[in-house]
Amino acid sequence: MTTKKKQIQAIGKRKKAVAKATIKEGKGVVRINSKLVDMIEPDYVKMRVSEPLILAGDLAKKVDINVKVVGGGIWGQADAARTAIANALVAFSKDNELKKLFIDYDRALLISDSRRTEPHKPSRSSAGPRRKKQQSKR
Repeated sequence: MTTKKKQIQAIGKRKKAVAKATIKEGKGVVRINSKLVDMIEPDYVKMRVSEPLILAGDLAKKVDINVKVVGGGIWGQADAARTAIANALVAFSKDNELKKLFIDYDRALLISDSRRTEPHKPSRSSAGPRRKKQQSKR
């Protein structure tokens, strides 16, 4: 009889980007959209995504994390992925110390950013939500 490994899913969001992280026991392999974290370019995005892994320390070396990110741009996807990874690590460890460490470092690691763009108003949908016609004195 085979025993099923513990597997947890977590979600992270930023702007239009949504990331789903699946975490399970393993050797410390982290993939984002089937790409190893070490292969992500540019380097600043790689560092941003790696922050929860560095803070988690030994726990990050004992688990495999697969992240699937859709929507948004490169920065939105990076922040969504880092939030998903941090939430997955906290859920896997069930450790309040790790959660406290993440919140003290950066609250955005665990809490998705709720800000969204303002909808465009009618009759000027391409100009922007608050743009008005330029006023002329004569």
